[in-house]
Amino acid sequence: MLAGCATPGTTSVNAQPVVPAAAGEKVTLTYWAWLKDLQKVADVWNAKNPGVQVQVSWIPGGNDGGYQKMYSALAAGGGPDLAQVEMRTVPEFMLVNGLVDLERYGVSEHADKFDETLWSQVSFAGGVYGIPQDSGPVGMYYRPDLYEQVGADVPTTWAQWAEVAPAFRDAGVYIDSFPLDDTSVFTAHAMQAGATWLRSAEDGWVIDMAGEVTLDVARFFDQVIDDDLVTTAANPYTPGWYAAAAHDQIASLVSASWGDALLQSVSGAEGKWRVAPAPRWDHGFGSSFIGGSTSAVLANSKHPKEAMEFAVWMNTDPEGIDAMIEHSGIGWSPARDYIGAAREEPSEFFGGQRYNTEVFQPATQDQNPDWQWWPITQQTFNILGDGFRRKATGGTLVDAVVAAEERTIEVFRQKGLTIRKAER
Repeated sequence: MLAGCATPGTTSVNAQPVVPAAAGEKVTLTYWAWLKDLQKVADVWNAKNPGVQVQVSWIPGGNDGGYQKMYSALAAGGGPDLAQVEMRTVPEFMLVNGLVDLERYGVSEHADKFDETLWSQVSFAGGVYGIPQDSGPVGMYYRPDLYEQVGADVPTTWAQWAEVAPAFRDAGVYIDSFPLDDTSVFTAHAMQAGATWLRSAEDGWVIDMAGEVTLDVARFFDQVIDDDLVTTAANPYTPGWYAAAAHDQIASLVSASWGDALLQSVSGAEGKWRVAPAPRWDHGFGSSFIGGSTSAVLANSKHPKEAMEFAVWMNTDPEGIDAMIEHSGIGWSPARDYIGAAREEPSEFFGGQRYNTEVFQPATQDQNPDWQWWPITQQTFNILGDGFRRKATGGTLVDAVVAAEERTIEVFRQKGLTIRKAER
């Protein structure tokens, strides 16, 4: 399914397992990541594991040069043992024989330590190609004072959300923003509604990107944009959005758990915001994920078993999780039973609310388990973004989705990958 198109200089490492280090042999693992101060996390491990030491090197974010650095290293026969690879990019690395199948080193013994949905997003064709590192379950940040001013209850469904939005516009406020050039947000909405854009099958890939579930979501947002119920002029967490939020012009924001830290950059916002579950569609799931990375073992690692063991520890052990929260500002923990000590406490910024345990922890239990990423995810996002931007000049999100499905099929076939449309 993902064979072919390999980067020159790489060979599949998944034909024969690498023998683990002998007893008493000292191992040094290298780890490339864009998380800040990750060496401080590795040092917690290093202090307790003198035989397996981890050295971290900072690299730019994946699409800002980090991935190109990894691909170049793989092509030259080198590279680190471990690297931060986004979940949606895992299949792309598989396409170039860039990742180790960790099933060969007993990773399934650790599967029950991880969130089931996140584990499924690194599992392909009977293999596991990364250790979940973090994610972003979706909820709704909101201003209770602004909702009170217009006499609206906090919506629990998207239909209610659309019903109360006009009251905010009458008050010179937007209920939310809709980014036309960050299609990960629309993708999360479709995922929550129950869509599965692509899935792997024995004979290749099946695409259902323009199925009715996704088109219904596109129609919904086409309408709210046409009715000026959301702003498309200021994407969340941009200077324009921060300015609008500081001037009480943004009532709420449906976003990922990692948005909590970004909201704290809104001037004068402390104590004004709260968190609620994301509005629900009349089908699908209570939440979805935006973002998420893995600790992946790259193809040229000489110590894949030891690298896997470190990655499992870092992403499931309470010491590793707490260290990543403290030093690296990590997103939501992928561990099934531990969210981090700091995230169990009430938040002063959110008015004393224990929002992580009240909202985001339950959100992880109400996810779309069938969602899979695919080998050209970023290309699909770029194609969809090009179409979405035409909304400003008379285009529609519906047309953009339909066109993006067709173009995605073309790119799959250009890469020699088998793909067919789902039966509708």
